[in-house]
Amino acid sequence: MAGEFQVSGTNKLALFTLKLHRGDGMALVAMNWKKGKPPKDFVGFAIEYKEPGGIKFFSLKNRLAFPGDDGSVNANRLSTRFSPIQKFRWVHFPRNAELEGEFVYKVTPVFMSAAGELSYGEPQQAAIELRRETYPKQLNVTFTRGFVSSQAFVDKYGADAVPQLLPAKAEAGLTFKPTHPKAQEALAWMGFEARSAILEVLDEAIADKKAQVRAVVYDLNEPGIVSRLEKLGSRLQIVIDDDGAHGKSTSGESQAARRLIKSAGKANVKRQHMGKLQHNKTIVVDGPRTQAAVCGSTNHSWRGFFVQNNNAIVLRGKSVVKVFMAAFDDYWASDNQVATFGATASATWQKLGLKGIDAQIGFSPRTKKNAVLDTIADDIAGNTTSSLFFSLAFLYQTPGAIQNAVKKIKRDKKVFSYGISDHAVKALAGKAPETEGIDLQKPDGSVTMIQPAALTSHVPEPFKSEPTGGGGTRMHHKFVVIDFDKPTARVYMGSYNFSGAADTSNGENLLLIKDRRIAVSYVVEALRIFDHYHFRVAQQEARKARKKLQLAPPPKKAGEKAWWSEYYTDARKAVDRELFA
Repeated sequence: MAGEFQVSGTNKLALFTLKLHRGDGMALVAMNWKKGKPPKDFVGFAIEYKEPGGIKFFSLKNRLAFPGDDGSVNANRLSTRFSPIQKFRWVHFPRNAELEGEFVYKVTPVFMSAAGELSYGEPQQAAIELRRETYPKQLNVTFTRGFVSSQAFVDKYGADAVPQLLPAKAEAGLTFKPTHPKAQEALAWMGFEARSAILEVLDEAIADKKAQVRAVVYDLNEPGIVSRLEKLGSRLQIVIDDDGAHGKSTSGESQAARRLIKSAGKANVKRQHMGKLQHNKTIVVDGPRTQAAVCGSTNHSWRGFFVQNNNAIVLRGKSVVKVFMAAFDDYWASDNQVATFGATASATWQKLGLKGIDAQIGFSPRTKKNAVLDTIADDIAGNTTSSLFFSLAFLYQTPGAIQNAVKKIKRDKKVFSYGISDHAVKALAGKAPETEGIDLQKPDGSVTMIQPAALTSHVPEPFKSEPTGGGGTRMHHKFVVIDFDKPTARVYMGSYNFSGAADTSNGENLLLIKDRRIAVSYVVEALRIFDHYHFRVAQQEARKARKKLQLAPPPKKAGEKAWWSEYYTDARKAVDRELFA
């Protein structure tokens, strides 16, 4: 049905179920066998899709293939008709996800005979809208791609492209000019919808000549943002963080402040750090034609847009603008006085007044009386009944209530949980802290560290060496999704790092949204990041074992198991198979 965010296939003759989940710029395709277990000759799913108004199905590609007679691996990406997906779910990025209308997905089970011949079963088919805005004219969830370390990036732009696309240092950001021949295309691909949506809001503000713009920013070194802010002239008021390296005269933030003082006037530019950081990433536009606000985890920087996994929410409407404008005025008036800001209404939960969407926002620093960290931890630990998904920068280096709540859920066999975080930061003498890798919490409760730098050499066939994207944080999301499949589904998200400092010291934004469409969108994002990095675990293990990554043919000898057997013998993987389909 048009407008549904979850749609199921209806072919009763098919041996499996199909369920599509709408993500933002992507779709989750999930399958499950209807009765019992698949036959041993079942070797995966072929997935095809058709664009709105299209007449042709396009086959999704698989980088893995069946081994040849001599054990060799085909290095080409193959159609899933011939190299089926050996998973029960798959996140797909359509080429033109912003098109209006329904995308049709067709999934077909694939079987292999003892002679290696493929055959096909009865397919399932379903159609879903992947329109650009999550809730048109009210709320749009957007993400950066965050896939500099990926085979797709290497295929499109080359393993050595990063220095041609990104400045080596943040302070060089405002003067850096990319030299890559496909720079414009590459940056749009890397920034994905978050970058385009934020630029779109600023372009609307520039065009709306009577619009007033207020911004509170942490990192600020991306020229496309700063040049647009300059065009606003005195219609702009902005607060820019000045903590630590940001406060140096050579920093990108100081350079941006000097430029904006010239365009907006000295009285309209303020530096601030609150208790420690002015960590917000907010823009609000109040005009006759445009009333919009942007918040989330996406910094206005090269790394924020083009390297890190980030999200931004674009909110629209008079009630939204009123809340964000009040918060800006409270920050401006309080200077760096934590107690002053904490005593304002902005430091408490404020309803956003969106039609049909239960959404509220609060800003930090809060007072101890208004603090919410413990109540969020209680919600996670005490009220999660089905599933918990999280993508939290710095989780495993931030002891306290949230980490304890997550650990409790990990021990609960009735709750399915996936999570990902940056690994603990190591201090480097004379340099900014640098993350050592990515922490991946698997459904079995174990935490595995992935070292992206390890992928740059000795990658097993048919994969190519990938760039790391430089040092520093890669996993920068800050969101928690509770019970996405229940009527009580809810998401916590924002710039808020789910720490004591974020609660009562730093300048932050935190949203609580109780809405299944939005919860599903964040879950699809969590799964695509998890799967991306989980596959890096498989790459690392294959490299260590000197094995090739390839598809598994049906078992031929006694004791051999089908590729799908672990999805029925491992309790956690069984839940994974059932939860989405």
